[in-house]
Amino acid sequence: MATVTFEGASRIYSDGAKPAVDALNLEITDGEFLVLVGPSGCGKSTTLRMLAGLEPIDHGRVFIGDRDVTMMPPKDRDIAMVFQSYALYPHMTVAENIGFHLKVKGVAKEERQQRILEAARLLDLEEYLDRKPAKLSGGQRQRVAMGRAIVRQPQVFLMDEPLSNLDAKLRVQTRTQIAALQRRLGVTTVYVTHDQVEAMTMGDRVAVLKDGLLQQCASPRELFTRPANVFVAGFIGSPAMNMVTCDVKGDTAEFSSLVVTLSPAQQAALTSGQLTVGVRPEGLHVSTDGTGMHATIATIEELGSDSYLYCTPDGHPDVSVVSRTEGLSTARAGDAVVLRPDPGALHLFDTATGARLPD
Repeated sequence: MATVTFEGASRIYSDGAKPAVDALNLEITDGEFLVLVGPSGCGKSTTLRMLAGLEPIDHGRVFIGDRDVTMMPPKDRDIAMVFQSYALYPHMTVAENIGFHLKVKGVAKEERQQRILEAARLLDLEEYLDRKPAKLSGGQRQRVAMGRAIVRQPQVFLMDEPLSNLDAKLRVQTRTQIAALQRRLGVTTVYVTHDQVEAMTMGDRVAVLKDGLLQQCASPRELFTRPANVFVAGFIGSPAMNMVTCDVKGDTAEFSSLVVTLSPAQQAALTSGQLTVGVRPEGLHVSTDGTGMHATIATIEELGSDSYLYCTPDGHPDVSVVSRTEGLSTARAGDAVVLRPDPGALHLFDTATGARLPD
């Protein structure tokens, strides 16, 4: 087991180009499950490949434990990687696929078989050991790829979108199995995904990347309740956080009939005359006393356990806000409603910089 540390690590693909990963500083603790998440092109897979040694590091350093592995070839880094594609040998059985690396390393046959059986037991693959990959489902093939990584007993597991080829139901089932397995094994794991639900349900901590820059690294709960900036606030959560821009006048900011009072610390932190107010759909409710933001329902999504009201605030036809209500809604498209945020549900950001304002 080992910690993983990025010290100002950068990857630049061509001279004059913007770094794919820009001066990344990140420490992953021993036994931690860290998820790298962000939109396509944000640098998450490049970060993983830098750690694996599959991409060179142009600036900075990377450590596994106390070893500087920056210039070390992949085979000497004591890592095991699970790719998006299963990359199984079609002519080999499940047992042969799982034990292939051990055979190449010259591990004795008896020990090899024991480690294969242990991995198969962990992954519920015992009855498939004599099958070829063509006779397995997608989820079973991915578990074989996991087994191949487990038998190597590495210091670090690296997983690059391993569930993206599975259907929605199987993804949910398999991500639960992977998270439980990692906690049982206690191996430091770095997991890449573009799916923020996957990130929030699997990781001990989640690192959010955008344009090669680390935006925030925190627990899923902290990312949701205290996003560091507008990007993280909008990326984490589904549906996305409602965002509206207000002009600041003295110690207040107004949007439609919504009025926000700023503390002295918040006023001092502002760098411009505009403020971005965020509130999540579950924190924005239909008011029963007529006080709040007046709006018209444009459309309703009924999900059974919840309903989402997509509304247009009066006087702002280009703005859409979402309110979540429990159960099936009695409202209809075209209805006039008044929306009021819960006390303490507002997130305030400096519009010019995107940074979160102090509470």
